[in-house]
Amino acid sequence: MSYDPDNIFAKILRDEIPSTRVYEDDDTLAFMDIMPRADGHLLVIPKTPCRNVLDASPEQLATVMATVQKMARAVMAAFDAPGVTIQQFNEAAGGQEVFHLHFHILPRHEDVRLRPPGTMGDMDAIAAQADRIRAATRA
Repeated sequence: MSYDPDNIFAKILRDEIPSTRVYEDDDTLAFMDIMPRADGHLLVIPKTPCRNVLDASPEQLATVMATVQKMARAVMAAFDAPGVTIQQFNEAAGGQEVFHLHFHILPRHEDVRLRPPGTMGDMDAIAAQADRIRAATRA
């Protein structure tokens, strides 16, 4: 399979569709999930094209994982979470829906279940959560 430059995350990278950006460096972008399964649910993607882990270069994986770790620590701090779930899916049979490498980062609390997938979040609440995460990345 080849990379589709018109996937939704490629459009976010080109600012063709809006996103709530939380963190960005030369190689990666972290932004809020608009269908959050937990407060603070965000996504981390490389800025360069690749479909998933299966075709990513070692360099792409290294840079994206450094940002995943940074953002995992930030969401835990921002939401006083004792844990974090990191999800990554590969190909349709593996649950992947957007074919641009991405990692889901979800702060977790004891006995708090994830919300069901596919429900749009409240954009004002998402923006406020993004502010908390941004503050935690600067702390």
